[in-house]
This record gives sequence, C-alpha cells and structure tokens, in this order.
Amino acid sequence: MNETAAELLGSLLQFTQVFFELRKRREFEITRPICREPHAITICTALTKVFRGETKRLAINVEPRSGKTEFLINFIAWALAHYADCEFIYTSYAKTIAAEQTEKIRDMLSMLEYQSLFPNTRISDTSGAKDDFKTTAKGSVFAVGAGGSILGRGAGIKSVSDRFGGAIIIDDILKFDEAMSDAVRKDRIDWFANTLLSRRNNSDQTPIIMIGQRLHEDDLFGRLLTGKLDGYAWDTVILPSIDTDNNCLIPSNESAVRKLAKTHEYVFAAQYQQNPQPAGGGIFKKLDFRYLPRDPEMIATFITCDTAETANTANDPTVFSFFGVYKIIQAGIDVELLGLHSIDCIEVWVEPKDLESTFLAFWSRSMQYPVKPIYVYPEKKSTGVTLASTLTRVQGLRVIPIERNCNSGNKTTRFLAAQPYVAAGQVSFTSGAEHAILCVDHMAKITTNDSHLHDDICDTFADAIHIALVDKMLPTVGSNSMSKKLDYMAKNYN
Repeated sequence: MNETAAELLGSLLQFTQVFFELRKRREFEITRPICREPHAITICTALTKVFRGETKRLAINVEPRSGKTEFLINFIAWALAHYADCEFIYTSYAKTIAAEQTEKIRDMLSMLEYQSLFPNTRISDTSGAKDDFKTTAKGSVFAVGAGGSILGRGAGIKSVSDRFGGAIIIDDILKFDEAMSDAVRKDRIDWFANTLLSRRNNSDQTPIIMIGQRLHEDDLFGRLLTGKLDGYAWDTVILPSIDTDNNCLIPSNESAVRKLAKTHEYVFAAQYQQNPQPAGGGIFKKLDFRYLPRDPEMIATFITCDTAETANTANDPTVFSFFGVYKIIQAGIDVELLGLHSIDCIEVWVEPKDLESTFLAFWSRSMQYPVKPIYVYPEKKSTGVTLASTLTRVQGLRVIPIERNCNSGNKTTRFLAAQPYVAAGQVSFTSGAEHAILCVDHMAKITTNDSHLHDDICDTFADAIHIALVDKMLPTVGSNSMSKKLDYMAKNYN
C-alpha cells in the first residue's frame, strides 16, 4: 500500500475532500463557523466511530444542503476501500433518489484513481445495475426506496464480529410534504420496524446510520430517539443551524437561515433547528414560564391527572402533575395575585390495571412535601373514572373528578383560557427542577389547530390553572373552610 492510500484510509474527511475534488473538479469546502466545530468534522468523526465499532446506532440531524449525502456516499466508498466484502443497504424516501446515490458510489469505485489506490476493491463484472452491485470480494451495495421490498438482501456480514462489515444507511426517509401525513409517517415507521430491521445479517453487529432533517415531532427520528421503537439507545449528532450562542453552523447560509427564522417558523424549527414545533403557532411561550430560585411558601397543594387507555408508547401517555398555590410577593409587597407552582410531574405509559399503583407511588412521593396534597382531580373519562373509583377507598385522599361538558368547551378553548395566566407569569417552576424542561417543551408545542402530537401534560396544567387561578376559591392552609371551598371549586369547574 502506498503512502497516499494509507493516509486516505486513515481519515474519512481527507478521503472525502480528495474524491469530491476528483469527481466534481472543485475544492471540497470545510465551513468555518464562529465558535463551532465545522459540521464536516463533526459528521466524519461520528461516521468513523461507526466504522470502528464504537457506535451501533447513529442519528444525524443537520440542515438541508449541508452535504450530508456526500458524507454518506464517501463513507461507503471509504469503508469498501478498507474491506471490499462490506454489505450495504442504502435507502431514501424514493427508490430513484437512493439509486442516484448508489450510482455515484459505483462510479467512484470505478475511477482510475480509486482503483490505483485501492486495487483490492473491484466491482464484479456481473454487476451492471447502478442500484444493486457487488464487488469481486462479494461485498454489495443495494438501493431501496422507503416502503420497498428487500427480500433476499441484507446488510453487514453475518460471520464477522471483530471488524466493520457494512451497514444500513437511511438518507432522508421522508420528504417535507410527506411529513404532515399521519399515514405516511406511520408507514415509514412500520416499514423500518417490520422490514428494514430484519435485513441486518448480524443483528448484534450491523450498525444503522440515519441522517436527515427533523420534519415532525412524530417522525422516525422522534420515535427512535426515545429508544422505545427498536430497543436501542441511539447516539446522536444534532446540529442546529443557530446554536444557543446565536452562532450559525454554515456561515454562507446565515442570511437565508435568519430570514427563514422570521418568515417560516415551523420550517426553521424543524429542518434547521432540529426541534420540530407543530404548525399553527404555539399557545404558550417558553419565556412566559417563571423560574424561582426556591419553592415559594405554599398555601395549598393538589394533584391533577390525565389518564390514558394503553401502555403503547405510540398512543397518549398518562400524566400526573403535582401543584402548589402561593401568594406572589414582589419586592416584599403582596400584589394580591396567586401563583401556580409546578412541584412535580410524571409522564408514563401504563395499562389501565396499573394506573392505581402508579398513581399511589406518585402520591406517596408527593406526600413527602411539607404541604400535603390531599386533593386529586382526575379527568372524568373512562380510565379516569375507574381510577377515581378505586382511589376513593384511600384513607386521607379526597378525589374530585373533573367532568367535561358543553360549558367547558373543547381543549383549545380551555388552553386559550389558561394562556393569559401563563403569559402574566403566574405559572412557575423551581430552577433546576427535573420535570421543568419536559413540561415547558411540551406546553410550547400546543397549538390552536390541534397539530401537536400529545396534550396530556397541558391538560393537567390547564385544569390546575382553572382550579387555582380562574375560580379563585382557594383556602389558606389550616383554614376550617378548606374542604368546603375546594369541594365548591370542583363542583363549579366544568
């Protein structure tokens, strides 16, 4: 092996630079963002970890037109230069798109420069197709569109466990206009789980690399990053276009990206910031929630519940939220406003038979708080009714079901009624509270057009705001009228 070949085999980034220039007849540009690592270095480093066996599941989120596909096709050609028997499946949202990329790989392997540097990697004379070709060492590259058949094909080498043997590559499994379709998103997720995963020749060793922009909060990326779809903890490279210090990832795109942030908030949040927010505009703004240095002095505490029907994580979760009510004091002055403080919140997926034990565990933890929550407000629906019935047997717990009727309006109406109290800074968390990010991120995704995925946490917050701030019938701790007033609130809150 000559010195140049050894140098290129030692660096995916350098390999990419050299073969990009050979193919395109122009220099491969490595961006120089301010106070950020160039994304080419970040992505090549992550892909190299996959090749070395350090990463088995890799998800990369990066903005459009960032050269992401270029990194993938060079990664495959680079891996085949190392081991000509590697077996790859390359998939994209359409077969034609996947085939275009595998043709580029095939052409790269056929280049005189590649053959001169890596003489052990040759395309088999029997392989004429751009979307399905083999090497003389029995390596393979197969292109398939999302949803397509992969019968008889696989990725990775079954008998190899001590080195890289190939991978499943997923490059943009959804188009933007497809992402808004629940049916298409579900189809892609089901195809991944039921078809693509079974194409690993070595299920323990064959890695999966997925790259693309986030398009929807319930896209395949969103499902996989929970670890609940395939049972793996995915390594992630998430590259927002604008970081928390307001630095742009790709300086040449900065003007267009900043304009997009103002004119197309959803596209910017999803495809560029990799944090998809539902279309329609959020009802609640993150900056409106207050963070206090410590828990305020509570005058009452209570729990609200939104229960679900199943433990299936594709469906709605069950949420239990623990709140306290306090007087807002500004500069030592009682401003005669009450605040609602979120003390704790859990989001769980459990079967109805496990609701009681899950709630009692949450209540037991909440009872360690200095001001005890003796009142619980479950929503009066199927599983909530069952939970309310079982909890009435718990000594010391007052269960007051919340009944929805024509006067209470739909969810959006209730959320909009709660919004002014959040905007006024009357809903707070303690700084550093573990559940705060979960709750605020969730609330920020609630929209008027019901395009958000879940609203169960928001339901418990809206109920709490109505109970504590809208009805204005809260007692003080130790008051003899506490029971009467809280019962009155429950009966009159619809």
